[in-house]
Amino acid sequence: MPSHDDVPDVPPPPPLDLLHEVVTRFDAYARARAARDSVLPGARTTPRHEQRAFDDLQAAVNRLRNSARPQHP
Repeated sequence: MPSHDDVPDVPPPPPLDLLHEVVTRFDAYARARAARDSVLPGARTTPRHEQRAFDDLQAAVNRLRNSARPQHP
């Protein structure tokens, strides 16, 4: 039987709330991007709205990445 020292340090999986946030932000960005060229003028988004959705997605991905990094004392 292997000792505790033989087992590599495997980081825990990221919290589900962070994964859910990334998926939600990606969906919002994809919708904003698709609405950019909408046939219906009322459904179109502005470049500023699309950029905000992208920035939110990028921030969520960064939070997810940071949660996966090992915490050193």
